[in-house]
Amino acid sequence: MSKAKKKNSFGMPRVHDEPEERRNVPESSGISNQHGQQGQQQSDHLHRMSREPLDCPTQHQPVYQELTAVTQQQWNRRALGLSELQATYSSKVEVGDEAVAGPSHLPPGHEYGWPHLCPPSAEVYSLLSKIPLVPDNVVVTRRAPWTTWKVGTLGHGKRVFAVAISRSTHHVYTCGTGCIKVWDKSALHATDSAPQAQLDLQDPNDSVFTCKLFPDEQSLITGGLSQRQTLTVWDLAPTPRVRVHLPTANSMCPSLALSHDARLCFACFKGCVEIWDVHNQILVRKHDIPKSGSRRIEVAGNKFWTGGEDTILYSWDLRTYRMLRQCCLHYEILSITHDPSEEWVLAGLRTGSIFILHTHRDDWFKTVAQKYYHHHNIKFASSGSFFVATTDTSINFFQAASLQKSFEVVEPFEILCCDMSPDNQYLITGSKNSATTYQLLY
Repeated sequence: MSKAKKKNSFGMPRVHDEPEERRNVPESSGISNQHGQQGQQQSDHLHRMSREPLDCPTQHQPVYQELTAVTQQQWNRRALGLSELQATYSSKVEVGDEAVAGPSHLPPGHEYGWPHLCPPSAEVYSLLSKIPLVPDNVVVTRRAPWTTWKVGTLGHGKRVFAVAISRSTHHVYTCGTGCIKVWDKSALHATDSAPQAQLDLQDPNDSVFTCKLFPDEQSLITGGLSQRQTLTVWDLAPTPRVRVHLPTANSMCPSLALSHDARLCFACFKGCVEIWDVHNQILVRKHDIPKSGSRRIEVAGNKFWTGGEDTILYSWDLRTYRMLRQCCLHYEILSITHDPSEEWVLAGLRTGSIFILHTHRDDWFKTVAQKYYHHHNIKFASSGSFFVATTDTSINFFQAASLQKSFEVVEPFEILCCDMSPDNQYLITGSKNSATTYQLLY
């Protein structure tokens, strides 16, 4: 389809009415004008009939004539009952009769271009009642991007093991050994910008392997290799600083997850999951899980999921902490995430395959790949229309509906982590000594 045709398809629909030159002709212009108008109306009527679908009311049917008299304000009242609507129309007509003065042979308001207001019949109400209301929270989702544009590089200086990007300010947090660096929005489109701030860890040899940004974007929690065996909660505004160190049972935390309301934090350790009430800084529970199945963790709805070297994806009940199911995926699990609806859980395998499992039913799908990878990260777009999977040096974009790969981007270094901005505009990948910024093009 040509560009011109695409442009026209989004324009306003053409109204088949009287020609422009006849609109300004006065009503008392004579018989010849009336005959001309009648001929034009007949021609327009035939043209409309050729365009109208079957079973739709035409202009000459009573229902259609009454529908054309319904204003937008009346359409907005279609959720009211019949008696309320009739009372509303009656009061509206009375007000209109008093406020608008016109010739005696014209309906009120006709001289000023307004239709005459009259209460629609029960048949019209019946038609209007069948039109579903548009929900207030309806969202128009984007399509998947067709390509990316590499727009900047964040020079962290060391390996970037974890990265997070905020919604409102597009601040980026790159995490590695010894520190966390904070970058503002201007750095996304640059290659030599300095970080806005640097947050030093307790020990220079400590490393952050996982981080989670809170929904209000005012706090960040980090875990990884800690000599003092702690998780760290950071306040990001107005000035980034440590809020609290949460003591843990182990020095290595490879994965973190937050509950939907961010009140609970789930920290994975070798053979256990620690569940913390972050706001009250209380350890709620230390839950034992298989030692070789504790590399990754994710929370979806009222369940949390774990997996690792033993190739089994475990599902646990958040209320009873009972194991609900276990799925053998035959290959080591390197990452776990979920879609925005929390209806599907995705597991990235060592072979590059992606296993997609329904959280309540036994339905599952799988993308097949047969290659050994060191790193496999998955990030779902907040729109739900696509997700990104990074495998070593490759960035793969997949359609969510069909699981087909849209396109692939190759980086020169291994990708250790990735994150996508909540508005689906940017993708950040962390690698050898920097983070790379991609703008997604739709």
